Amino acid sequence: MAYPWWKECVFYQIYPRSFQDSNGDGIGDLRGIISRLDYLQWLGIGAVWLCPVYDSPNVDIGYDIRNYEAIMAEFGTMEDFDELLKGLHSRGIRLIMDLVVNHSSDEHAWFVESRSSKDNPYRDYYIWRDGKDGYEPNNWASFFTPSAWSYDETTDQWYLHLFSEKQPDLNWENPRLRHEVYDMMNWWFDKGVDGFRMDVISLLAKAPGLPDGQGDGYVFSPEYFAFQPKLHDYLREMREQCFAWRNCMCVGETSFVTTENANSVVGDGRELDLLFQFDVMDMDGEGSKWNPIPFDLMRFKKIINDWQHAIDWNTLFWGNHDQPRVVSRFGSTASEELRIRSAKMLATAMYLLRGTPFIYQGEEIGMTNYPFADESELRDVESINLLAEARKTGREVWAWNGIMAKGRDNARTPMQWNSSEKAGFTTGTPWIDINPNCRRINVHDEAADLDSILNFYRDLIELRNNSDVLKYGDFELMLPDHPQLFAYKRCYKNKTILVCCNFSTESAAIPQEVAGRNIIELGVENTLLPFGVLVSE
Repeated sequence: MAYPWWKECVFYQIYPRSFQDSNGDGIGDLRGIISRLDYLQWLGIGAVWLCPVYDSPNVDIGYDIRNYEAIMAEFGTMEDFDELLKGLHSRGIRLIMDLVVNHSSDEHAWFVESRSSKDNPYRDYYIWRDGKDGYEPNNWASFFTPSAWSYDETTDQWYLHLFSEKQPDLNWENPRLRHEVYDMMNWWFDKGVDGFRMDVISLLAKAPGLPDGQGDGYVFSPEYFAFQPKLHDYLREMREQCFAWRNCMCVGETSFVTTENANSVVGDGRELDLLFQFDVMDMDGEGSKWNPIPFDLMRFKKIINDWQHAIDWNTLFWGNHDQPRVVSRFGSTASEELRIRSAKMLATAMYLLRGTPFIYQGEEIGMTNYPFADESELRDVESINLLAEARKTGREVWAWNGIMAKGRDNARTPMQWNSSEKAGFTTGTPWIDINPNCRRINVHDEAADLDSILNFYRDLIELRNNSDVLKYGDFELMLPDHPQLFAYKRCYKNKTILVCCNFSTESAAIPQEVAGRNIIELGVENTLLPFGVLVSE
Protein backbone atom coordinates (compact mmCIF):
# COMPACT_ATOMS: atom_id res chain seq x y z
CA MET A 1 0.00 0.00 0.00
CA ALA A 2 1.05 3.62 -0.50
CA TYR A 3 1.81 5.50 2.69
CA PRO A 4 1.43 9.28 3.01
CA TRP A 5 4.69 11.21 2.89
CA TRP A 6 4.46 12.32 6.51
CA LYS A 7 4.76 8.70 7.64
CA GLU A 8 7.93 8.19 5.62
CA CYS A 9 10.19 11.01 6.74
CA VAL A 10 11.86 12.51 9.78
CA PHE A 11 10.81 16.03 10.79
CA TYR A 12 13.14 18.69 12.19
CA GLN A 13 11.70 21.53 14.25
CA ILE A 14 13.25 24.96 13.71
CA TYR A 15 12.86 27.75 16.25
CA PRO A 16 13.83 30.59 13.88
CA ARG A 17 14.84 33.16 16.49
CA SER A 18 17.58 30.81 17.74
CA PHE A 19 18.64 28.87 14.65
CA GLN A 20 20.91 31.13 12.58
CA ASP A 21 21.31 34.89 12.37
CA SER A 22 22.35 36.24 8.96
CA ASN A 23 22.60 39.99 9.56
CA GLY A 24 24.28 40.42 12.95
CA ASP A 25 21.28 41.70 14.90
CA GLY A 26 21.43 38.73 17.29
CA ILE A 27 18.12 37.28 16.11
CA GLY A 28 17.85 34.20 13.92
CA ASP A 29 16.10 34.80 10.61
CA LEU A 30 14.89 33.24 7.37
CA ARG A 31 18.09 33.92 5.45
CA GLY A 32 19.97 32.24 8.27
CA ILE A 33 17.83 29.13 7.83
CA ILE A 34 18.42 29.25 4.06
CA SER A 35 22.16 29.17 4.71
CA ARG A 36 21.79 25.92 6.67
CA LEU A 37 19.59 23.92 4.28
CA ASP A 38 22.49 21.75 3.12
CA TYR A 39 23.01 20.75 6.75
CA LEU A 40 19.40 19.54 7.01
CA GLN A 41 19.77 17.58 3.78
CA TRP A 42 23.05 16.04 5.00
CA LEU A 43 21.32 15.01 8.23
CA GLY A 44 18.63 13.16 6.27
CA ILE A 45 15.67 15.36 7.22
CA GLY A 46 12.51 14.97 5.11
CA ALA A 47 10.37 17.79 6.49
CA VAL A 48 10.76 20.95 8.58
CA TRP A 49 8.33 22.23 11.19
CA LEU A 50 8.90 25.98 11.24
CA CYS A 51 7.88 27.78 14.42
CA PRO A 52 5.87 30.98 13.83
CA VAL A 53 7.44 33.56 11.52
CA TYR A 54 4.34 35.73 11.18
CA ASP A 55 4.24 39.41 12.12
CA SER A 56 3.99 39.56 15.93
CA PRO A 57 4.69 41.91 18.85
CA ASN A 58 6.50 38.94 20.43
CA VAL A 59 4.85 38.84 23.83
CA ASP A 60 4.93 35.06 23.53
CA ILE A 61 7.83 34.89 21.06
CA GLY A 62 5.68 34.71 17.93
CA TYR A 63 2.75 32.70 19.27
CA ASP A 64 0.83 35.99 19.44
CA ILE A 65 0.15 36.72 15.76
CA ARG A 66 -0.59 40.26 14.62
CA ASN A 67 -0.86 39.51 10.89
CA TYR A 68 -1.24 35.96 9.58
CA GLU A 69 -0.17 36.92 6.04
CA ALA A 70 2.97 38.93 6.81
CA ILE A 71 6.47 37.93 7.91
CA MET A 72 7.94 39.28 11.15
CA ALA A 73 10.31 42.07 10.10
CA GLU A 74 13.22 40.81 12.21
CA PHE A 75 12.96 37.45 10.42
CA GLY A 76 13.02 38.95 6.92
CA THR A 77 10.56 39.37 4.08
CA MET A 78 7.96 37.33 2.24
CA GLU A 79 10.50 37.07 -0.58
CA ASP A 80 12.90 35.45 1.89
CA PHE A 81 10.17 33.01 2.89
CA ASP A 82 9.49 32.13 -0.75
CA GLU A 83 13.21 31.50 -1.27
CA LEU A 84 13.32 29.31 1.84
CA LEU A 85 10.37 27.26 0.63
CA LYS A 86 11.94 26.86 -2.82
CA GLY A 87 15.28 25.88 -1.28
CA LEU A 88 13.68 23.23 0.90
CA HIS A 89 11.62 21.75 -1.93
CA SER A 90 14.62 21.64 -4.26
CA ARG A 91 16.32 19.42 -1.66
CA GLY A 92 13.31 17.14 -1.28
CA ILE A 93 12.40 18.63 2.11
CA ARG A 94 8.81 19.64 2.87
CA LEU A 95 7.71 22.53 5.07
CA ILE A 96 4.93 22.72 7.63
CA MET A 97 4.04 26.05 9.21
CA ASP A 98 3.27 26.52 12.89
CA LEU A 99 -0.18 28.10 13.08
CA VAL A 100 -1.96 29.63 16.10
CA VAL A 101 -5.70 30.03 15.65
CA ASN A 102 -6.99 29.50 19.20
CA HIS A 103 -5.96 33.10 19.82
CA SER A 104 -4.35 36.07 18.13
CA SER A 105 -2.36 39.05 19.33
CA ASP A 106 -4.36 41.88 20.88
CA GLU A 107 -2.69 44.00 18.20
CA HIS A 108 -4.31 42.01 15.38
CA ALA A 109 -6.61 44.19 13.28
CA TRP A 110 -9.54 41.96 14.20
CA PHE A 111 -9.08 42.60 17.92
CA VAL A 112 -8.39 46.30 17.48
CA GLU A 113 -11.78 46.52 15.77
CA SER A 114 -13.43 44.09 18.17
CA ARG A 115 -12.59 46.08 21.29
CA SER A 116 -13.60 49.43 19.77
CA SER A 117 -17.35 49.02 20.34
CA LYS A 118 -20.00 46.42 21.15
CA ASP A 119 -21.64 46.80 17.76
CA ASN A 120 -18.46 46.54 15.69
CA PRO A 121 -18.69 43.81 12.98
CA TYR A 122 -15.60 42.16 14.50
CA ARG A 123 -16.93 42.12 18.06
CA ASP A 124 -17.89 38.44 17.89
CA TYR A 125 -14.50 37.40 16.53
CA TYR A 126 -13.50 37.18 20.20
CA ILE A 127 -15.16 36.06 23.43
CA TRP A 128 -16.59 39.03 25.35
CA ARG A 129 -18.77 38.82 28.45
CA ASP A 130 -20.21 41.06 31.15
CA GLY A 131 -18.62 40.75 34.56
CA LYS A 132 -20.29 39.36 37.67
CA ASP A 133 -20.62 41.84 40.51
CA GLY A 134 -17.64 43.79 39.23
CA TYR A 135 -15.46 40.72 38.80
CA GLU A 136 -14.64 38.29 35.99
CA PRO A 137 -17.42 36.44 34.11
CA ASN A 138 -16.15 33.16 35.60
CA ASN A 139 -13.29 31.92 37.77
CA TRP A 140 -11.11 30.35 35.07
CA ALA A 141 -7.35 30.60 35.47
CA SER A 142 -5.16 30.91 32.38
CA PHE A 143 -1.94 29.10 31.48
CA PHE A 144 0.12 32.27 32.03
CA THR A 145 -1.84 34.51 34.42
CA PRO A 146 -4.01 33.95 37.50
CA SER A 147 -7.19 34.99 35.67
CA ALA A 148 -8.20 34.01 32.13
CA TRP A 149 -10.09 37.30 31.75
CA SER A 150 -9.05 40.90 31.23
CA TYR A 151 -11.28 43.94 31.66
CA ASP A 152 -11.60 46.49 28.87
CA GLU A 153 -12.79 49.93 29.93
CA THR A 154 -13.86 51.02 26.44
CA THR A 155 -16.90 48.72 26.40
CA ASP A 156 -17.11 47.78 30.10
CA GLN A 157 -16.73 44.06 29.29
CA TRP A 158 -14.18 41.31 29.80
CA TYR A 159 -12.42 39.24 27.12
CA LEU A 160 -11.20 35.65 27.48
CA HIS A 161 -7.52 34.75 27.11
CA LEU A 162 -6.39 31.24 28.02
CA PHE A 163 -2.80 32.47 27.72
CA SER A 164 -1.39 36.01 28.12
CA GLU A 165 -3.74 38.99 28.36
CA LYS A 166 -2.07 40.00 25.06
CA GLN A 167 -3.42 36.79 23.44
CA PRO A 168 -7.24 37.03 23.31
CA ASP A 169 -9.05 33.82 22.36
CA LEU A 170 -10.81 33.72 19.01
CA ASN A 171 -14.53 32.90 18.99
CA TRP A 172 -14.83 29.77 16.87
CA GLU A 173 -18.60 29.79 17.19
CA ASN A 174 -18.59 32.65 14.68
CA PRO A 175 -18.74 31.15 11.14
CA ARG A 176 -17.36 34.35 9.61
CA LEU A 177 -14.25 34.07 11.80
CA ARG A 178 -13.81 30.40 10.92
CA HIS A 179 -13.92 31.04 7.19
CA GLU A 180 -11.46 33.92 7.47
CA VAL A 181 -9.09 31.43 9.12
CA TYR A 182 -9.67 28.86 6.35
CA ASP A 183 -9.06 31.48 3.65
CA MET A 184 -5.79 32.38 5.34
CA MET A 185 -4.71 28.75 5.54
CA ASN A 186 -5.52 28.22 1.87
CA TRP A 187 -3.47 31.33 1.04
CA TRP A 188 -0.43 29.65 2.57
CA PHE A 189 -1.22 26.35 0.86
CA ASP A 190 -1.41 28.17 -2.48
CA LYS A 191 2.11 29.49 -1.79
CA GLY A 192 3.26 25.87 -1.59
CA VAL A 193 3.53 24.97 2.09
CA ASP A 194 2.96 21.29 2.84
CA GLY A 195 0.91 21.45 6.03
CA PHE A 196 0.43 22.95 9.45
CA ARG A 197 1.30 22.23 13.04
CA MET A 198 -1.73 23.60 14.86
CA ASP A 199 -0.96 25.19 18.22
CA VAL A 200 -3.24 24.19 21.16
CA ILE A 201 -5.83 23.06 18.59
CA SER A 202 -7.81 21.07 21.16
CA LEU A 203 -8.83 24.31 22.92
CA LEU A 204 -10.82 25.90 20.07
CA ALA A 205 -14.25 25.04 21.47
CA LYS A 206 -15.40 26.24 24.88
CA ALA A 207 -18.25 24.81 26.96
CA PRO A 208 -21.62 26.52 26.38
CA GLY A 209 -22.27 29.15 29.03
CA LEU A 210 -18.62 29.19 30.16
CA PRO A 211 -19.42 27.69 33.59
CA ASP A 212 -17.29 28.26 36.68
CA GLY A 213 -14.57 25.74 37.47
CA GLN A 214 -14.86 23.67 40.63
CA GLY A 215 -12.99 25.27 43.51
CA ASP A 216 -12.19 28.55 45.21
CA GLY A 217 -10.29 31.44 43.67
CA TYR A 218 -9.05 31.16 40.10
CA VAL A 219 -9.41 27.57 38.88
CA PHE A 220 -7.66 25.97 35.91
CA SER A 221 -10.63 24.35 34.15
CA PRO A 222 -9.67 22.33 31.05
CA GLU A 223 -12.88 20.30 31.46
CA TYR A 224 -14.61 23.39 30.05
CA PHE A 225 -12.17 24.47 27.33
CA ALA A 226 -10.42 21.34 26.01
CA PHE A 227 -11.86 18.61 23.76
CA GLN A 228 -15.35 20.09 23.82
CA PRO A 229 -17.89 18.44 21.46
CA LYS A 230 -17.88 21.30 18.94
CA LEU A 231 -14.13 20.86 18.43
CA HIS A 232 -14.87 17.99 16.07
CA ASP A 233 -17.27 20.09 14.01
CA TYR A 234 -14.60 22.76 13.59
CA LEU A 235 -11.83 20.30 12.68
CA ARG A 236 -14.00 18.48 10.14
CA GLU A 237 -15.03 21.75 8.55
CA MET A 238 -11.37 22.82 8.43
CA ARG A 239 -10.46 19.53 6.79
CA GLU A 240 -13.10 19.95 4.12
CA GLN A 241 -12.21 23.58 3.45
CA CYS A 242 -8.41 23.33 3.49
CA PHE A 243 -6.92 19.83 3.49
CA ALA A 244 -9.21 17.36 1.76
CA TRP A 245 -7.94 17.73 -1.81
CA ARG A 246 -4.27 18.45 -1.10
CA ASN A 247 -1.21 16.26 -0.60
CA CYS A 248 -0.57 17.87 2.76
CA MET A 249 -0.76 17.12 6.47
CA CYS A 250 -2.02 18.56 9.74
CA VAL A 251 -0.53 17.74 13.14
CA GLY A 252 -2.27 19.12 16.19
CA GLU A 253 -0.86 20.10 19.55
CA THR A 254 -3.72 18.43 21.42
CA SER A 255 -3.39 19.60 25.00
CA PHE A 256 -5.28 17.32 27.43
CA VAL A 257 -5.52 14.47 24.95
CA THR A 258 -5.75 10.96 26.44
CA THR A 259 -5.53 7.46 25.07
CA GLU A 260 -9.33 7.37 25.45
CA ASN A 261 -10.17 10.47 23.40
CA ALA A 262 -7.25 10.55 20.92
CA ASN A 263 -9.00 8.59 18.19
CA SER A 264 -11.82 11.12 18.20
CA VAL A 265 -9.47 13.46 16.32
CA VAL A 266 -7.17 11.08 14.39
CA GLY A 267 -9.18 7.87 14.14
CA ASP A 268 -11.00 8.35 10.84
CA GLY A 269 -8.74 10.76 8.95
CA ARG A 270 -11.45 13.42 8.79
CA GLU A 271 -9.92 15.75 11.37
CA LEU A 272 -6.16 15.63 12.16
CA ASP A 273 -3.49 13.42 10.61
CA LEU A 274 -1.27 13.36 13.69
CA LEU A 275 -1.38 14.63 17.24
CA PHE A 276 1.12 15.58 19.89
CA GLN A 277 0.35 14.07 23.28
CA PHE A 278 2.29 15.06 26.36
CA ASP A 279 2.17 12.12 28.74
CA VAL A 280 5.94 11.61 28.50
CA MET A 281 6.51 15.36 28.86
CA ASP A 282 4.34 15.43 31.99
CA MET A 283 5.72 12.31 33.67
CA ASP A 284 8.53 14.03 35.60
CA GLY A 285 6.35 16.61 37.34
CA GLU A 286 4.29 16.04 40.47
CA GLY A 287 1.05 18.00 40.30
CA SER A 288 2.82 20.66 38.23
CA LYS A 289 5.68 20.70 35.78
CA TRP A 290 7.45 23.02 38.23
CA ASN A 291 7.75 20.20 40.82
CA PRO A 292 10.38 17.96 39.16
CA ILE A 293 10.50 14.28 40.14
CA PRO A 294 12.96 11.59 38.98
CA PHE A 295 12.48 9.64 35.74
CA ASP A 296 10.43 6.47 36.30
CA LEU A 297 11.25 3.79 33.72
CA MET A 298 8.19 1.67 34.52
CA ARG A 299 5.91 4.65 34.07
CA PHE A 300 7.67 5.50 30.81
CA LYS A 301 7.20 1.95 29.50
CA LYS A 302 3.50 2.06 30.29
CA ILE A 303 3.02 5.42 28.58
CA ILE A 304 4.81 4.32 25.41
CA ASN A 305 3.06 0.95 25.29
CA ASP A 306 -0.37 2.50 25.91
CA TRP A 307 0.05 5.08 23.16
CA GLN A 308 1.58 2.67 20.65
CA HIS A 309 -1.59 0.60 20.96
CA ALA A 310 -4.11 3.42 21.44
CA ILE A 311 -3.72 5.02 18.01
CA ASP A 312 -2.34 3.74 14.72
CA TRP A 313 0.38 6.35 14.24
CA ASN A 314 2.20 8.37 16.89
CA THR A 315 4.40 11.44 16.92
CA LEU A 316 7.81 10.59 18.37
CA PHE A 317 9.59 13.39 20.21
CA TRP A 318 11.70 14.16 23.26
CA GLY A 319 11.40 17.90 23.19
CA ASN A 320 10.32 21.08 21.46
CA HIS A 321 10.43 24.84 22.02
CA ASP A 322 8.30 24.43 25.18
CA GLN A 323 10.38 21.72 26.85
CA PRO A 324 13.81 21.59 28.54
CA ARG A 325 16.71 19.86 26.82
CA VAL A 326 16.20 16.10 26.79
CA VAL A 327 19.74 15.07 27.73
CA SER A 328 19.55 17.28 30.85
CA ARG A 329 16.07 16.01 31.63
CA PHE A 330 16.07 12.27 30.98
CA GLY A 331 19.74 11.53 30.28
CA SER A 332 22.86 12.50 32.19
CA THR A 333 25.25 15.44 32.15
CA ALA A 334 27.32 14.05 35.05
CA SER A 335 30.21 13.47 32.63
CA GLU A 336 30.90 14.06 28.96
CA GLU A 337 30.89 10.30 28.33
CA LEU A 338 27.45 9.89 29.90
CA ARG A 339 26.06 12.92 28.09
CA ILE A 340 27.12 11.47 24.75
CA ARG A 341 25.96 7.96 25.50
CA SER A 342 22.63 8.98 27.03
CA ALA A 343 21.86 11.29 24.09
CA LYS A 344 22.41 8.39 21.69
CA MET A 345 20.34 6.06 23.83
CA LEU A 346 17.40 8.46 24.06
CA ALA A 347 17.40 8.92 20.29
CA THR A 348 17.36 5.16 19.74
CA ALA A 349 14.61 4.55 22.28
CA MET A 350 12.23 7.12 20.76
CA TYR A 351 12.90 7.38 17.05
CA LEU A 352 12.75 3.68 16.18
CA LEU A 353 9.21 3.39 17.57
CA ARG A 354 6.18 3.24 15.27
CA GLY A 355 5.35 6.79 14.23
CA THR A 356 6.84 9.96 12.80
CA PRO A 357 9.97 11.38 14.49
CA PHE A 358 10.13 15.10 15.32
CA ILE A 359 13.66 16.18 16.26
CA TYR A 360 14.11 19.58 17.90
CA GLN A 361 17.03 21.74 16.79
CA GLY A 362 20.20 21.11 18.77
CA GLU A 363 19.01 17.80 20.10
CA GLU A 364 21.12 16.08 17.46
CA ILE A 365 24.31 17.45 19.04
CA GLY A 366 23.23 16.84 22.63
CA MET A 367 22.60 20.46 23.66
CA THR A 368 21.91 20.88 27.38
CA ASN A 369 19.93 23.17 29.66
CA TYR A 370 21.41 26.62 30.19
CA PRO A 371 23.02 27.51 33.56
CA PHE A 372 20.83 30.56 34.24
CA ALA A 373 22.27 32.76 36.99
CA ASP A 374 19.45 35.26 37.53
CA GLU A 375 16.13 36.51 36.25
CA SER A 376 17.69 39.05 33.87
CA GLU A 377 18.75 36.16 31.62
CA LEU A 378 15.17 34.92 31.15
CA ARG A 379 13.09 35.79 28.07
CA ASP A 380 10.06 33.50 28.43
CA VAL A 381 6.80 35.09 29.59
CA GLU A 382 5.76 31.86 31.34
CA SER A 383 8.87 31.73 33.52
CA ILE A 384 8.87 35.47 34.22
CA ASN A 385 5.22 35.35 35.30
CA LEU A 386 5.87 32.28 37.47
CA LEU A 387 8.61 34.11 39.35
CA ALA A 388 6.46 37.21 39.82
CA GLU A 389 3.58 35.20 41.27
CA ALA A 390 5.89 33.07 43.44
CA ARG A 391 7.38 36.17 45.06
CA LYS A 392 3.97 37.13 46.39
CA THR A 393 3.91 33.99 48.55
CA GLY A 394 7.60 33.66 49.36
CA ARG A 395 8.16 30.74 46.95
CA GLU A 396 10.83 32.31 44.78
CA VAL A 397 13.40 29.57 45.42
CA TRP A 398 10.86 26.91 44.48
CA ALA A 399 10.01 28.75 41.25
CA TRP A 400 13.65 29.28 40.33
CA ASN A 401 14.48 25.60 40.82
CA GLY A 402 11.53 24.72 38.57
CA ILE A 403 12.68 27.16 35.88
CA MET A 404 16.23 25.79 35.93
CA ALA A 405 14.89 22.27 35.37
CA LYS A 406 11.86 22.89 33.17
CA GLY A 407 11.83 26.48 31.91
CA ARG A 408 11.16 26.93 28.21
CA ASP A 409 14.19 29.19 27.72
CA ASN A 410 16.38 26.10 28.11
CA ALA A 411 15.34 25.03 24.61
CA ARG A 412 15.53 28.53 23.16
CA THR A 413 19.22 29.34 23.56
CA PRO A 414 20.93 29.67 20.16
CA MET A 415 21.97 26.74 18.03
CA GLN A 416 25.62 25.86 18.59
CA TRP A 417 27.25 25.72 15.16
CA ASN A 418 30.91 26.02 16.14
CA SER A 419 33.21 26.55 19.13
CA SER A 420 33.61 30.31 18.78
CA GLU A 421 32.38 32.68 21.46
CA LYS A 422 29.06 33.24 19.68
CA ALA A 423 28.82 29.66 18.46
CA GLY A 424 28.58 30.65 14.80
CA PHE A 425 25.02 31.81 15.48
CA THR A 426 25.57 35.57 15.15
CA THR A 427 28.20 38.27 14.84
CA GLY A 428 26.16 40.53 17.12
CA THR A 429 24.70 40.33 20.61
CA PRO A 430 22.36 37.31 20.78
CA TRP A 431 18.77 37.93 21.90
CA ILE A 432 19.23 35.28 24.60
CA ASP A 433 22.57 34.06 25.95
CA ILE A 434 24.47 31.29 24.21
CA ASN A 435 25.31 28.27 26.32
CA PRO A 436 29.02 28.50 27.22
CA ASN A 437 29.43 24.77 26.56
CA CYS A 438 29.29 25.56 22.82
CA ARG A 439 33.06 25.30 22.97
CA ARG A 440 32.73 21.52 23.23
CA ILE A 441 29.16 20.92 21.99
CA ASN A 442 28.73 22.14 18.42
CA VAL A 443 27.94 21.01 14.89
CA HIS A 444 31.37 21.72 13.41
CA ASP A 445 33.33 19.54 15.83
CA GLU A 446 30.74 16.77 15.94
CA ALA A 447 30.47 16.53 12.14
CA ALA A 448 34.18 15.70 12.06
CA ASP A 449 33.91 13.06 14.82
CA LEU A 450 32.47 9.78 13.55
CA ASP A 451 31.59 8.73 17.13
CA SER A 452 29.70 11.94 17.91
CA ILE A 453 26.04 12.34 18.80
CA LEU A 454 25.50 14.17 15.51
CA ASN A 455 26.84 11.36 13.37
CA PHE A 456 24.88 8.87 15.45
CA TYR A 457 21.67 10.81 14.71
CA ARG A 458 22.56 10.91 11.02
CA ASP A 459 23.12 7.15 10.96
CA LEU A 460 19.92 6.52 12.94
CA ILE A 461 17.87 8.66 10.53
CA GLU A 462 19.41 6.82 7.56
CA LEU A 463 18.62 3.48 9.20
CA ARG A 464 14.98 4.44 9.69
CA ASN A 465 14.63 6.03 6.24
CA ASN A 466 15.88 2.84 4.58
CA SER A 467 13.98 0.29 6.70
CA ASP A 468 10.39 -0.71 5.97
CA VAL A 469 10.40 -2.54 9.31
CA LEU A 470 11.24 0.61 11.26
CA LYS A 471 8.89 2.77 9.22
CA TYR A 472 5.83 0.55 9.04
CA GLY A 473 6.29 -2.37 11.43
CA ASP A 474 4.09 -3.24 14.38
CA PHE A 475 5.24 -2.50 17.92
CA GLU A 476 5.56 -5.02 20.76
CA LEU A 477 6.94 -4.14 24.20
CA MET A 478 9.51 -6.59 25.54
CA LEU A 479 10.94 -7.07 29.04
CA PRO A 480 8.12 -5.03 30.63
CA ASP A 481 9.35 -5.65 34.18
CA HIS A 482 13.08 -5.17 33.67
CA PRO A 483 14.22 -2.41 36.06
CA GLN A 484 16.90 -1.00 33.72
CA LEU A 485 16.02 -1.86 30.14
CA PHE A 486 13.44 -0.50 27.71
CA ALA A 487 13.09 -3.00 24.90
CA TYR A 488 10.71 -3.48 22.02
CA LYS A 489 10.21 -5.39 18.80
CA ARG A 490 9.25 -4.02 15.36
CA CYS A 491 7.84 -6.57 12.88
CA TYR A 492 6.87 -6.15 9.22
CA LYS A 493 6.40 -8.78 6.50
CA ASN A 494 8.18 -11.54 8.43
CA LYS A 495 11.12 -9.32 9.28
CA THR A 496 11.95 -8.21 12.84
CA ILE A 497 14.17 -5.58 14.42
CA LEU A 498 14.85 -5.61 18.17
CA VAL A 499 15.66 -2.47 20.14
CA CYS A 500 17.06 -2.50 23.69
CA CYS A 501 18.04 0.60 25.67
CA ASN A 502 19.64 0.86 29.09
CA PHE A 503 18.04 3.79 30.92
CA SER A 504 20.27 3.43 33.98
CA THR A 505 23.73 4.50 35.11
CA GLU A 506 24.64 0.85 35.76
CA SER A 507 25.65 -1.80 33.23
CA ALA A 508 23.12 -4.50 32.39
CA ALA A 509 23.42 -8.01 30.98
CA ILE A 510 21.86 -8.32 27.52
CA PRO A 511 18.88 -10.70 27.79
CA GLN A 512 18.71 -13.54 25.27
CA GLU A 513 15.34 -12.27 24.03
CA VAL A 514 16.91 -9.21 22.40
CA ALA A 515 20.09 -10.80 21.06
CA GLY A 516 20.64 -11.04 17.31
CA ARG A 517 22.79 -9.73 14.50
CA ASN A 518 23.80 -6.32 15.76
CA ILE A 519 23.04 -3.19 13.75
CA ILE A 520 23.91 -0.70 16.50
CA GLU A 521 25.69 -1.57 19.72
CA LEU A 522 26.92 0.48 22.66
CA GLY A 523 28.11 -2.29 24.95
CA VAL A 524 30.83 -4.85 25.58
CA GLU A 525 30.83 -8.66 25.92
CA ASN A 526 27.06 -9.23 26.13
CA THR A 527 26.70 -6.28 28.47
CA LEU A 528 25.00 -2.96 27.86
CA LEU A 529 27.02 -0.08 29.25
CA PRO A 530 25.25 2.63 31.28
CA PHE A 531 22.88 4.30 28.78
CA GLY A 532 23.95 1.71 26.23
CA VAL A 533 21.83 0.53 23.29
CA LEU A 534 21.47 -2.55 21.16
CA VAL A 535 19.62 -2.72 17.85
CA SER A 536 19.60 -6.13 16.22
CA GLU A 537 17.77 -8.29 13.71
